[in-house]
Amino acid sequence: MEKSLFLRNKYWVLRHGKSIPNEKGLIVSSMENGIKEEYQLADEGVGQAQLAGELFLKELKERNIPLESVRICYSPFARTSHTAKVVASVLKLPFEGPQCKMMEDLRERYFGPLFELFTHDKYSEIWAIDEKDPLMRPEGGESVNDVATRLASAVAIIESEFHGCAVLIVSHGDPLQILQTILNATNQNTESSSSDFASRIQAAKVPSILSQHRKFALLTGELRSVV
Repeated sequence: MEKSLFLRNKYWVLRHGKSIPNEKGLIVSSMENGIKEEYQLADEGVGQAQLAGELFLKELKERNIPLESVRICYSPFARTSHTAKVVASVLKLPFEGPQCKMMEDLRERYFGPLFELFTHDKYSEIWAIDEKDPLMRPEGGESVNDVATRLASAVAIIESEFHGCAVLIVSHGDPLQILQTILNATNQNTESSSSDFASRIQAAKVPSILSQHRKFALLTGELRSVV
């Protein structure tokens, strides 16, 4: 994506490494289940997180960005906090220090009780709902728009707390697709005269844009520069 004209920081996104739920083909999307250690990274995922950390370090060096400017913001789920911890270790940053921040709003999209702990085969039902109406919630779960709203809130907090930083957001497939969708649309909206982050994001949260979020899919352990 192009350089942002309205954000104070540079952003990268990283989908967690391959997790134990990924290996088992299970949907683990509730906070209650997501934070359980039994659902952290699989061995392959630890390797993916290590490689992502090395790639991020390489990109920082190429852009002459000092490690002091790095901030790692991550979802509280076991698979994302595990990924963030591995990346912090590669960068030699203290995971419990001020440069690493857990943010609840970066958590996985909750797909609802009809999908929780069921197999990945049921994802097709969710994608069908999203494409038809991204404002529609799976029963008891979150819509694309719900996730976009809390991700916008998370980015607004990051923007208020950090300035001129290289921010790595460690989250999940669906939230990161949605985040990229709204940031891309906001960045390309040259017609907006507003420099206010909230106003620009709100203008991007329309069905025609939100329903495209699967175009920004990430593989497990995939790092991507966003804005």
